[in-house]
Order: sequence, then C-alpha cells, then structure tokens
Amino acid sequence: MKVLVLGAGVVGTASAWYLAQAGHQVTVVDRQPVAGNETSFANGGQISVSHAEPWANPNVLPRLGKWLGREDAPLLWRWRADPAQFAWGLRFLGECLPGRTRRNMAAIVALSLYSRRRLQQLRAELGLQYDQLERGILHIYTDRQEYAMAVEATAVMRQFGLDRESIDVERCLEIEPALADARHLLVGGDYTISDESGDAHKFTRALAERAQVAGVEFRHNLSIERIAPGGRQIAGILANGEGGPELLTADAYVVALGSYSPLLVKPLGISLPVFPAKGYSATLKLLNGAPAPSVSLTDDERKLVFSRLGDRLRIAGTAEFNGYNLELNAVRCQALMQRVRQLFPRLEVEGEPEFWCGLRPATPSNVPCIGRTRYSNLWLNTGHGTLGWTMACGSGAALADLISGRRPEPEFPFRRC
Repeated sequence: MKVLVLGAGVVGTASAWYLAQAGHQVTVVDRQPVAGNETSFANGGQISVSHAEPWANPNVLPRLGKWLGREDAPLLWRWRADPAQFAWGLRFLGECLPGRTRRNMAAIVALSLYSRRRLQQLRAELGLQYDQLERGILHIYTDRQEYAMAVEATAVMRQFGLDRESIDVERCLEIEPALADARHLLVGGDYTISDESGDAHKFTRALAERAQVAGVEFRHNLSIERIAPGGRQIAGILANGEGGPELLTADAYVVALGSYSPLLVKPLGISLPVFPAKGYSATLKLLNGAPAPSVSLTDDERKLVFSRLGDRLRIAGTAEFNGYNLELNAVRCQALMQRVRQLFPRLEVEGEPEFWCGLRPATPSNVPCIGRTRYSNLWLNTGHGTLGWTMACGSGAALADLISGRRPEPEFPFRRC
C-alpha cells in the first residue's frame, strides 16, 4: 500500500521505517526542515522501561496538593478556560485508582520491553550511532516516603518481567560514583541494568537517512492543514509548503504528530485524550575530567533525568500543563540547574547551559493511542508522553503489523480510537 505518515519525530520516523520494511510505499510529511526537530530534539535521552509507573497513581494525589502554586513544582498545572484541559484532568483523576494504575503499568511495561528489543535489533542491523550507553538507569531517592512507594512499584514491575531492583545508598554509589558528594541526600535507589540512554534527535536523523536509502520519501517544510474525509475513509491531506497548497493522497494515513494530533483529528469527530505536557531540558558541555555521571539517572523527587550524551550532560523533566505554550520559564530552567548543583557540586562545564522545552503528548493513563480510527484507512500512533523515545521502535513495529493485517507481538490494548 501507499502510506502517508504525518510527523517526522522519533515515533513517526520509526513508523515509516517499519512500514517500509513491511513492503509498503511510504511518504513522511513534516513542517520542520529535518526529522526529529520538535519534541524529539532535546529530551531526556532515556530508554527507560523502569519509568513505566504512570503519573496517574494513588500516590500522586497528596503530592498535587504539595505542588499547587509552586512555579518550580515537578508538575505545574496552569488553569485555562479550556474544556479539553478540564476533561483531561478529570480523566487523570479517574486513572489514579489502584486497579487502573496496575492495568496501565502492565500495558506500558509490555510495549516498552518490546520496543527496547526492537531498538537493539535495529541498532545492530544498521550500525546506528547516537551517543548510546548500555549502562542501565539508576533511580535515586532523597525522601524516605518516596523511596518506600518506589519499592512497592519495583515489586509490581518485576511481576511484569522488568529487571528492576531496589538497592541501598552504598550500592547507588557503586553504580554511579559521581553521586558521592550527594551521599548525605540519598536514602536509596532502584536500578534497571537493561535500560539504556542515547540522543533521540541523533537517532531520529540517522534512522531517517537509512529510511530514505530504503525508499521512504520525506517531505519537509510542508505544513499539514487539514485531513479531508470521504465517507468512511480519508480522501487526502491538505498541506501547504513553499510551492503553495497541495492535496496528498494515499491508501492509508498515520497520524504521528504528538501533541498536535488531537487538533488535526478533532474536525473528523475524533476526540483524542491527548494534552501537551511541556517538558524542560538543559544541555551542558562537560570539561575534560569533570566528575559527571556516566550512568543515566532519574531523580524521582524532582521528576528529572540525567543522561550522559558523549561530552554533554542532558538534564530534563518536569511537566507544565499550559496548553500549546512553548515559552521558556526562567524559574523552571533554573530549578534544573539548582538540582545539578545539589547533586554534583564539583561539576565543571564549558559555556552556558542550552535550555529547551518541548510538548510531550500525554494521555491521562500514560498509555499511548495506537490503532485504527473510525475511518478505515486512518491510523494513530501518538500519546506516548514522557516515553516516546522508549516506545518509538515498538510502536512503529506494532503499527506496521496492524496496517499489514498481522497481530502485533506485545500484550497491549491496540484499539480503535
């Protein structure tokens, strides 16, 4: 079939690769000049199956009250006169029930484990290089109550097949000696040795280049204006570029536009439970010999991750629910750097931090929307939240199976959206 993929982020590019490998003729459309130039550009860099516990869980409700009104809070909710935001918030509260949290965690772990295997296979097959490290992910805790809840979550994830283990402070320092200056802050940790890290932007660009060699066409600098329905199917995509407006047609269409997906499908009568969660990052250029971490870290109290990307250190995280606003908040940027100084007081860097923010497409459950819509030739691959890089290859491979009429491997709710 001729398939049109809307979006050239890490999810869209991975979808295009696997669709092409399944024998389809694939074209990718994106408004950016290169692949991976929006939310995939400067994210946390983690392939983190260990981060599968949904935001919506019974333990988050007391924290929401503690964070309310704090400009530097890990989760900042800005009230807006937006029915979509209000509806999303109500659904989020509903997903905090214990049974739903466990169900959602099982789905996220299953897809993430599958995705990590597909990434490893793809890397070996294509020889991709993207500052990847296979040293696991270490979660650190500085609050005893948070750590106690994490021990419970670790036990659940182990039941689902994840090799996450709870460890003491001494073991944390053995795994990452650069934390020595923060020893007095730590109360424990958990470690998933099979997790990885790497630069999602470099990966996306490298995979897009290989996909082009394999026959995938990338149409950049082309804005998607509207999806045109034709009865029970989609008739085409109205786009606009340097050459003016044009109608793009295919046998099947894949919406992989992250946070912008619900805006595009809403006129079709499709209500996607996806809302933008703005995440921040700071990228530091390390001086030679700087005592920087070489194992990817997750700071659960502050909802931050630290990933070593060659001679750079990427600090990323938090979630600001402020619609489609992409302005950098100076307070939240400085909160990243304050935590760096607390954990790594002797860290030496070159130049100023490079701050960035991107809109992560969050569902209330943290379970992405992957599957066919009410239109027989319109498919979705969106809503991955903070785990887009983690789930990208698995989501792309599973979607290619679905479009090709095959049953995907992971136990995941691939359903009509």
